[in-house]
Amino acid sequence: MPDRPRLSTRCVHAGARRGPAELGLNTPIVTSTAYDYTDGEGVRYPRYLNTPNHGVVADRIASLESAEAALVTASGLGAISALLFGLLEPGDHVIVLDGVYGGTSDLVDGLLQPWGLRHSTWDGRRESLAGLIEDRTRLAWVESPTNPLLKVVDLKATASILKDHDVLAAIDNTFATPVLQRPLEFGFDLVMHSATKYLGGHSDLLCGALAGSAELIDRIRPAAIRLGSSLNGQDLALLDRSLKTLALRVERQSANALRLAERLSSHDGIEAVHYPGLDESPDHDLAKRQMDAYGGMMAFRLDADRHPGRFLAALSLVAPAVSLGGVETTICQPSRTSHARVSSRVRERLGIDDRLMRLSVGIEDSDDLYTDLARAVEASTGKAST
Repeated sequence: MPDRPRLSTRCVHAGARRGPAELGLNTPIVTSTAYDYTDGEGVRYPRYLNTPNHGVVADRIASLESAEAALVTASGLGAISALLFGLLEPGDHVIVLDGVYGGTSDLVDGLLQPWGLRHSTWDGRRESLAGLIEDRTRLAWVESPTNPLLKVVDLKATASILKDHDVLAAIDNTFATPVLQRPLEFGFDLVMHSATKYLGGHSDLLCGALAGSAELIDRIRPAAIRLGSSLNGQDLALLDRSLKTLALRVERQSANALRLAERLSSHDGIEAVHYPGLDESPDHDLAKRQMDAYGGMMAFRLDADRHPGRFLAALSLVAPAVSLGGVETTICQPSRTSHARVSSRVRERLGIDDRLMRLSVGIEDSDDLYTDLARAVEASTGKAST
């Protein structure tokens, strides 16, 4: 390969390890859980995250994120847990962006806070970040774009402020993917993916990933091992397969989402559309500077005279479902799925109610998707219950 192939080429080739010619072009799937420890290669074991298939996928993800190293875990939350337990100690302080994924909030509130981790909530404004930093602040955790309201954080400014105070900058890059945004290039230290979503891309895998410097990944690895957050060879091979089409899928999904956002924003039955690709979005200029496109995720709120249950029941092509990032378009209410375990007080403050719909746009024809959504909006008249 050239010294630095373009990203779409790296999606296909980075990290690949071919076997003998008779095995073909794909990296062989190694399913063994038992390895010879006397061959001079050290102790190899799937739970240690050092099998051949793990190495291929980790190297590819590291390449895509412009990182030195990466780890692949059994879920996105497994990756977040390994990062926090691997880098923090009881009594440490973390800054968490307001409105992050509900599973992250639940992890911090339900497990790490009782364990002794302290945290502050950041409103996302660069001018307020430095004031949250304490003597024992070790890490700041952000998302951009955020789940589910698609707010965008100034990555370069955020990383610069944190670096000035010797605080690690970590980001959930699930929504953007490395195809559209590479936070390490803006100064972030660590990137996390719920690889279940776009990296897997076919709604048939549960996995996560971390990427960063070799030093930080080495510090996190023992926690990932202790947590048992490992992936088997067959699932790693499926993830390897999926990464090859990542650029194609995300580019199509992003183009579809922009067209849908533009059309839905003028629909009489929709109160608001949240998508950074819209000119009227307050984060549009920032997203334009730091993203290559605006992503396949969007959210919209039905008008008060529309019933969310009737809207969802009227859909025929778009499927109500948990998760996101697949080739098929899915929709959900964050109030009942991703943010169901967030307190009702916080949901109300964030504007996450039953009328808010999170749409994961797939690779179908955008006209077909719009027709399905518009028909469902028309069929949803009737006072909403919430």
